[in-house]
Amino acid sequence: MEPKKWGIVGGGIMGMTLAHRLAQSGQKVSLFEAAPNLGGLASPWKMGDVEWDKFYHVILLSDLRTRNILKETGIEDKIKWVETKTGFYINGKLYSMSDTIEFLKFPTLNVIDKFRLGLTIIVASKIKNWKRLEKIPVTAWLKKWSGKKTFNKIWLPLLRAKLGESYQRTSAVFIWATIQRLYGARRSGLKKEMFGYVPGGYKTIIEAFTQRLKEEHIQIKTNFAAREVSATINGKPVISFADGSNEEFDKVIVTLPSGLAAKLCKGLSGDEINRLNGVEYLGVICVAVLLDKPISGYYVTNITDTSIPFTGVIEMSSLVDKKYLGGHSLIYLPKYVSPDDPLFNNSDEEIKNYFISNFKKMYPWLHEENIQFAGVARANHVITVARLNYSELLPDIKTSISGVSIINTAHIKDGTLNVNETIRVAETKLAELLV
Repeated sequence: MEPKKWGIVGGGIMGMTLAHRLAQSGQKVSLFEAAPNLGGLASPWKMGDVEWDKFYHVILLSDLRTRNILKETGIEDKIKWVETKTGFYINGKLYSMSDTIEFLKFPTLNVIDKFRLGLTIIVASKIKNWKRLEKIPVTAWLKKWSGKKTFNKIWLPLLRAKLGESYQRTSAVFIWATIQRLYGARRSGLKKEMFGYVPGGYKTIIEAFTQRLKEEHIQIKTNFAAREVSATINGKPVISFADGSNEEFDKVIVTLPSGLAAKLCKGLSGDEINRLNGVEYLGVICVAVLLDKPISGYYVTNITDTSIPFTGVIEMSSLVDKKYLGGHSLIYLPKYVSPDDPLFNNSDEEIKNYFISNFKKMYPWLHEENIQFAGVARANHVITVARLNYSELLPDIKTSISGVSIINTAHIKDGTLNVNETIRVAETKLAELLV
């Protein structure tokens, strides 16, 4: 296509991928980010003398789009692959569920329950037509395949942990996508979970990606917030910035969360605004903890005990060599909540005390002197809730504002939020725009 001048609002992985692919197709691209650096939810932060991801991320063997970006930025060969283990915290005790033998020994479920649980996972892994699952509540689908007892003991606590009370409005696509992604992480034949990371975390990836964008002559402006996106009388989209400046483009893509995009873009139809505002998001509050010793060796410990406030325990140092973490063990304690949850109003200190006191209940041997750092990260718009018929409720990416499109992670219709799915949306939706 004929080269055009493109403006992209939002410099997370979505915006970076869009900019990269547009530049490859010969377009002139400017990328605008309100934060000091690109990366969005994949950005790093400082934890004392350690710098790692603000929120936990992992690369799976099946994350081919992510691996392709790393290949194009010259760092795919830096990925380190590690076999990981999974734990469950049930009734105050930790159990491993990392292989078939441990699954068969798993407490609280009898042989029939275990068979049905295993069957549920196999059935989900084999389903290809996800669209029909959009019409089925996740609760009904799981009860059908796993039975009420397994649903109440295993699935319900996990759904509540990940989705809060939004699980009641969620379709079966959610659990299908979750199982599909994790199943793809297992090596064929051995069926072992193999997760990967790059030394330095996503900071290394973002820096390499940013350098690639600069080499492609993409104009990158950070600390540069957009205030409004509209169209001129002659039908050209224009971005107005917080510093009072304006810039006109041939095409503009907004990658902000749907509700924020609806406020930013002036001239949308009532239906577009309703559809954008109708996208339901969950935010996350995540406490990162550096310890002087490991806690369990499980990468993920799923929690079915409703008295524990956080979703799970992510022991990043069971995956990442501790030499990249200053010799410490790095733990993430995430909780997914609606953006208006009162917990967002609590101070960092209140959240830290609340989470860590419960963390110590899980691991009674932990003492204050073991904790080298604890910090709170928050984001209001992270996961979209895949409600019934979700794909039919989404607005088109092309808006009624001339030359303006909105592409964001709400367009992950048949997957779970992760970097690979974000890249997939960017690449597939951009392909639609470039036709």
